[in-house]
Amino acid sequence: MRIDGNAGAQALPEGSRSNSAVPASGDTRPAATSAPGEDQAQLSGAHVQVQALTAQALQLPEIRQEKVNALRQVVQSGNYQPDARQTADALFMHLLVEPAA
Repeated sequence: MRIDGNAGAQALPEGSRSNSAVPASGDTRPAATSAPGEDQAQLSGAHVQVQALTAQALQLPEIRQEKVNALRQVVQSGNYQPDARQTADALFMHLLVEPAA
C-alpha cells in the first residue's frame, strides 16, 4: 500500500481565506470585530525595553579606568597578593567559556 502525502491537501476557496493579518492602514493591533476562532496576535513592548538597555550598555566605557588605576597602584606598590585558588578558578572558568582555538 502506498500513501500519498499530498492527497489530503486541498486549496481553500477564495471566500474562506482571511486577509486580516495586517490591515491596509498599517495598524498591527487586532481588529475589534473578529470572528470566533480566528487567530490573533499581540506584540509586547519588550523589544523597546531591549533597545533601551542596549543603548545604555553601549554608552558605558569598555574599560573601567578607575579600577585599572587602583589595581595598577596596588601592583606597583608591591601589595598585590592574588589568591591562588581564585586565580585558578578564574582561569578555569575562562577556558570553559572561551575554549582555545
